[in-house]
Amino acid sequence: MRKFLSLIIIAFALTVNVAAQKTVFVDTEYILKNIPAYEAANEQLNTISKKYEEEVKAKYQEVEKLYEAYRNEAVFLTNDIKVNRENEIVQKEQDAKKLQQKYFGQDGELFKQREILIKPIQEQIFNAISQLAQEKSYSAVWDKASSAGLMYSDKSLDISDAVLAKLGYGSK
Repeated sequence: MRKFLSLIIIAFALTVNVAAQKTVFVDTEYILKNIPAYEAANEQLNTISKKYEEEVKAKYQEVEKLYEAYRNEAVFLTNDIKVNRENEIVQKEQDAKKLQQKYFGQDGELFKQREILIKPIQEQIFNAISQLAQEKSYSAVWDKASSAGLMYSDKSLDISDAVLAKLGYGSK
């Protein structure tokens, strides 16, 4: 009986503690769309990405042309020339793959540019959210833009506009 009573008291205490917590959410997608610097950074990243894609595509097209020429001329070539051409094609293809990795790989140029352009904006948003949470005594702030588990949210709990105001931006 004592254990049962202790469990009820603990459950009640936890319920009261949870009920006293303030939980709100933000929509970081909405916030980012309302920050001009983010839109400009995204445009800049898209421009860089297209430039890199064109360079890589040109390298692969060069490999394709060499291979096509090799296939058309293969019957007329000596074994030594065939081996040299095959090696050249393989080397060009490897170069194209290296270039693709250099630009689009895990630590590639595009990733580095994203870090330079986008990360400071994300840090500003995080800092504004943290400050608001401390000022308003929020226990938890959920991001509805990236939370697959959030199925319903009361619009009155959305502090996205307050975050934009804290950053000095008005909402659209």
